[in-house]
Amino acid sequence: MLYSRRLQLQLKYFNILIAVLTFIFFIWLTPVIAQALTKAPVILDGQQLFQISDSGQYSAKERTILINLQLENAIQTSESVQVKIEKRNQLPTILLNDRYLLTVTEQDTVPGSTVDEQARIWGQQIEKALQQARLERTRTYLQQTTFVAVAILLITAAFSWLLGWIKHHFFRVASQRLTTPNNEIPNLELLKLLELFFKLVLASMRIALWISAILYITNLFPFTRQWSYQISNILSSSFTSPILTLGKNPYSLTELIILIGLLFSLVIFAGTLTNFLRSRILSFTGINRGAQEAIVILFKYGLIFIGTLVLLQIWGLDISSLTILASALSVGIGFGLQDIAKNFGSGLVLVFERPIQIGDFVEVGEYTGTVERIGGRSTEIRTLDHVSIIVPNSRFLEKEVINWSHRNPISRLHLPVGVAYSSDPKVVQAALLEAASKHPNVLQAPSPLVLFKEFGNNTLNFELLVWTAEPNKQFLLKSDLYYNIYEILQQRQIEIPFAQLDLHMRSGTLEFTPEMQLALMQMFERLSNHQKRIDPINPSQNQK
Repeated sequence: MLYSRRLQLQLKYFNILIAVLTFIFFIWLTPVIAQALTKAPVILDGQQLFQISDSGQYSAKERTILINLQLENAIQTSESVQVKIEKRNQLPTILLNDRYLLTVTEQDTVPGSTVDEQARIWGQQIEKALQQARLERTRTYLQQTTFVAVAILLITAAFSWLLGWIKHHFFRVASQRLTTPNNEIPNLELLKLLELFFKLVLASMRIALWISAILYITNLFPFTRQWSYQISNILSSSFTSPILTLGKNPYSLTELIILIGLLFSLVIFAGTLTNFLRSRILSFTGINRGAQEAIVILFKYGLIFIGTLVLLQIWGLDISSLTILASALSVGIGFGLQDIAKNFGSGLVLVFERPIQIGDFVEVGEYTGTVERIGGRSTEIRTLDHVSIIVPNSRFLEKEVINWSHRNPISRLHLPVGVAYSSDPKVVQAALLEAASKHPNVLQAPSPLVLFKEFGNNTLNFELLVWTAEPNKQFLLKSDLYYNIYEILQQRQIEIPFAQLDLHMRSGTLEFTPEMQLALMQMFERLSNHQKRIDPINPSQNQK
């Protein structure tokens, strides 16, 4: 139950993280526009055939607009496709159905080829592309392609479901390996990180799967192929174009995603290593739980900090370039994150000063329970009802905290008892001491003590003082002692009174005011008139 609530809370944070990452992704999805385009693509039905360069007074983009328009017109006509190459002004010129299409210049050629070779290659590509475009517009091709598209969608949906099943299977296996034979989870933080990691991987794989399927389907049809070409170009340029410059190094979105993945893996590795340190090494050293948890927390956050610096250095990022980011972060902490910073600082104080430790029985305000975990921001307290209370660390330093287990867990309990005034105080004292001596959790040294507190309104008030080494069981101990006390008092015929009230009536004459006398006379007169109307011998006759 507790674990499910924690997973729901973690799922809430996960959804917020996904929303932020999605927003950043779409903000940076638009590629960086090049300052000057030296080449432009010739496109037919969204498929790039080749690229041409500027020529004379015409730019590459202007040339491709004219060429693309003629190719589209050639597809719509019913005449056969004829591509010829002629020499004009000592340069090869490509003709489409005896109409001018393109002049190949030296700037258009690729290194290692001549203009004639380039013209011949492009002529073959144009002819083949036009024939393929006409074929793709036939009814038979469109029917077959539609069937293939539906099959691809079904296969993609099946693979998406299969990825979800694989994710749940691997997470269940990982949870079983992290669970002890007593069904106790030793490190819930690691389990939550694994759950978050599996969710991120599953979401990424599903997004990539559906994007790939959509791009493939749009590439099958000639009418939607241009969308596939445009989306592919946007994704390619967005993931490879520099979007952030730190220091002297530009970084693309792909590099940033890889860096985030490495940092996330570092957090998981640190959690795994600290769990191994806690369960395999520190548990055999004999150190108390509080010291073990302090060592684990310092080791975990130190490992994450040092590992982050090493990763950034390996990535080629100059740490000094993060000065501006650190300044902005300090301003954010000063305004919006001051509570988080205060709780984190309080957590460090709790770890070093150790006023509370793991396993201590504490009372914080209205909450009473055992300290289960001391985190960087909050502390988990498990109450006697097995309910986990998450308390901010700052509360332990700002308000009074009762720590029943601090340094010496031996604590004294007070049990008030009231008996009747007819009871012998010495007999009551012996009875209370006998009730305390019967319980195994009551310490004999220091020995129990009975105090005669006061003469109460209705009782003689005593107080039984006992010592226990298990303050977390004090409520059960008090209950057992009261059972024993009641039983022994009954055996010794010692009365346990209840609150009583004695009423004394004073003798004398009762005087009435004139108004009260008049009211009483009127009341007696009405009663006498009512009795006269009723026949006391035959009452049934009065109803006729």
